[in-house]
Amino acid sequence: MKVRTLAELRQIHQVMTQRAAQAAAARAAAEAARREAEERAQRERLLFERAVGPVQRLAPHGRVEPQRPRPRPVPQQRQADERAVMHEALSDGFDVETLLHTDEHLSFRRPGIGPDVVRRLRLGHWSIQAEIDLHGLRTDEARTQLATFVREAQRRGLRCIRVVHGKGLGSPGKTPVLKGRVHSWLVQKSEVLAFVQARPADGGAGALIVLLRAGGHHRA
Repeated sequence: MKVRTLAELRQIHQVMTQRAAQAAAARAAAEAARREAEERAQRERLLFERAVGPVQRLAPHGRVEPQRPRPRPVPQQRQADERAVMHEALSDGFDVETLLHTDEHLSFRRPGIGPDVVRRLRLGHWSIQAEIDLHGLRTDEARTQLATFVREAQRRGLRCIRVVHGKGLGSPGKTPVLKGRVHSWLVQKSEVLAFVQARPADGGAGALIVLLRAGGHHRA
């Protein structure tokens, strides 16, 4: 660097002096910390000797301790997440029509669930405790959100939920795109015991009332 004036020289000198002072202060602080650590270790050794009495270092035994390889870390949480994703991988190709009972409103009940359960579900025997609205969602988003909602509802101990899939009035051709897929996804969920089309006051042809297995840690 070329110094042009005396003022620049004084400025450079001040900067170098400040840097030297900062370096000296850092070295002093490091030395003080080292001395403090040594004094603390010495105090701890003295306290240990006072507590247990005189000690004598063992003579070298000449044995070589084997270097045991440490086990490789297992990403248990990631594996659990992957298993959960696979569990929630609902298929769009699942043929639900063979499992739906044909009546005035398509309904579903698992083997062992009597027709009276479907009848009571349709009549509103169980109060609706939560709902999810899938309007406007893409198929992948709707599938994921429905699977998560059903799982969490069952975990919370809810028994009756409403799933709003829409009537398809805003879809091309005014066909209910999500309706059939929601039927298929719910049939594939082990938490679902039965479902029926909602009453007009609860959404009619644009929603389903779903009965879940008992479970979870507490009642909501």
